[in-house]
Amino acid sequence: MHEANPNQITQKLLNLIESNLFTFGITALILVNAITLGLETDQSITARYGGLLHWIDRIILVLFSIELLLKFYVYRFRFFRSGWNLFDLAIVAIAWAPTSGALTVLRALRILRVLRLISVVPQLRRVVSAIGHSIPGMVSVVGVLGLIFYVASVLATKLFGTYPDPNMQEWFGSIGASAYTLFQIMTLESWSMGVVRPTMELFPWAWSFFIPFIIITSFAVLNFFIGIIVDSMQIVQKQEETISDEENKHITMREYKLLKKQLDLLTTKLGELQNQRENN
Repeated sequence: MHEANPNQITQKLLNLIESNLFTFGITALILVNAITLGLETDQSITARYGGLLHWIDRIILVLFSIELLLKFYVYRFRFFRSGWNLFDLAIVAIAWAPTSGALTVLRALRILRVLRLISVVPQLRRVVSAIGHSIPGMVSVVGVLGLIFYVASVLATKLFGTYPDPNMQEWFGSIGASAYTLFQIMTLESWSMGVVRPTMELFPWAWSFFIPFIIITSFAVLNFFIGIIVDSMQIVQKQEETISDEENKHITMREYKLLKKQLDLLTTKLGELQNQRENN
């Protein structure tokens, strides 16, 4: 009986784990696991179907572990070069940790398995990668925003915090209180009726301070965040396209070498058969 070539087995497993059907199956398991973990929070459902939910959870965890083992077998140590593989490995490892005694809190962390959906779905993975790629740009924007908040907090404390009114003392009595109040105004949470209008009853010109602050922080600066993330998503998409092209070239070259090896083997066997016929 002809033994399977290890390279052929690896290639078949590679085609399997990179197929759309395999990805769809893992995605379905993650969604089912998310539903079962949510159902476990209901005491009445747990009392009736707790055993069934537990076994479903264990079976899905075993399937996740098999998936990671297959990936490690195919990719070998290249498995650890992917941050997403390490992310999946950490989540599955946490799920296998004992959940009794001092480690009972780890039982609640099982819900982290739902986050594996990010590593499975390319669109979600691209968004997370873009956010990570945009962090350096965000740091600069946060620095500018912090500077604006500090200047505005000092001004608000000087302008409104010295007035002998309980609300003014509560909202603008110190730099910390002013910063918190201005943060509330930036989020547009009860900024008009809750803070600005009562302040304008004492300081009619206060609108000239708050309106520019809202325009600068809520619209201008926050739009910078959106612009940075969108730009990062475009960069990540281009990088993924480049990596995909390189992987396709690598796969094509590997298939070419495998085909050439099989062709050489076939040529050798044909030569042996021809020699046997000539000898006979």
